[in-house]
Amino acid sequence: MSAPGQPQNTIYLPKGFSFSALSAGIKVSGRLDLALVEACLGTTAAALFTKNRVVAAPVEIGRDHLAKMRGRMRAVIVNSGNANCATGKPGLQACERICRETAGALGLKPEEVFPSSTGIIGVLLPVKKIAAKVPELAAGCEPTQDSMGQFAQAIMTTDTRRKLASAQFRSGKSKVSLLGIAKGSGMIHPQMATMLVYIFTDIAASPKELAHHLREASDQTFNCMSVDGDMSTNDTVLLLASGKSGVRLTGSLATKKFSDALLGICQSLAGQIVADGEGVRHVIHLSIEQAQNRQEALRVARAIAHSLLVKTAWAGADPNWGRILAAIGACGVPVDPNRVSIYIEGQMVCRGGVGCHFDSLRAHANLSQPRCEIVVRLGRGSGAAGFTTTDLTEEYVRINADYST
Repeated sequence: MSAPGQPQNTIYLPKGFSFSALSAGIKVSGRLDLALVEACLGTTAAALFTKNRVVAAPVEIGRDHLAKMRGRMRAVIVNSGNANCATGKPGLQACERICRETAGALGLKPEEVFPSSTGIIGVLLPVKKIAAKVPELAAGCEPTQDSMGQFAQAIMTTDTRRKLASAQFRSGKSKVSLLGIAKGSGMIHPQMATMLVYIFTDIAASPKELAHHLREASDQTFNCMSVDGDMSTNDTVLLLASGKSGVRLTGSLATKKFSDALLGICQSLAGQIVADGEGVRHVIHLSIEQAQNRQEALRVARAIAHSLLVKTAWAGADPNWGRILAAIGACGVPVDPNRVSIYIEGQMVCRGGVGCHFDSLRAHANLSQPRCEIVVRLGRGSGAAGFTTTDLTEEYVRINADYST
């Protein structure tokens, strides 16, 4: 497993999955924008979705299909370049038609197809263009590295690179493989981010088991990251298990290995998403310590991560700890400022809510690096949480100022 934020060299393809991608003309650029995964019979699934009350049509349909099939899925179809959100009844009808077309091409029930979309909000999905390409898309499905790579490319929007993570472990005489593919660059904020994440494994597990492990891994990763504090309408994390390894998710050893591998996949993908945030030059890892509990620590972390003054200071590598302290004081947690201490890469810059002597050039140099750790100690208890965030640059403004044009 590569370090969080770094792409992975070795990729393991789980058995039971085939991939395909092509251009359906959704993106003006003509780049790949339609992708498909075909899963073998017996594949189980679990998913997590955005908590935004405004949700895209594929989120509604995906939830419905998972419920109707009781966690059994046979295909995933994804388009980029159009979110199919805030499109009313026509958007739902378009999504349903794409599922029917995909099911027909693969010999499945429409409810066995899981849809996803990503892109601009409020624009009708070009359903005729997509439907016309589905037969070719389905015919092109292959269980190969190349086809998987094209799938990862096709789901990108403002991403600058593909996001992949993989792991493999042995259970008895068999090997279990996991593969994660993600997109995400802007509108990144728990719960979760402007992101689509698909995780594939060939372990055999029930939908309930998958849901438990996915929730635990996501709480420690995708729900502990932020680029800009805006919550998307299309966020989806889908976990699919084909069972083709012959290993069941039973027994403490297999369960522990799977849990660790899944967490590693999610950590890597979350890190890659934040590192590829729109206009990002600096990734900041916040460690909030000595809170009363983890939820309190997360509340403080999010307040710091979403402060525009703090984020712009990081953009300039300015060790302006006062902005961090102000964000803590405004977050609603009843902290005692006289007990708060702040560290930049191990160097104390604030003690007991008051500035202390520190090497400002060293702090500036630390913040100038692509990655920097900031530790905040609240002096309230033993609760702690880690949180990954970024600076806010002129490039971010430029990208999002003309996103729809």
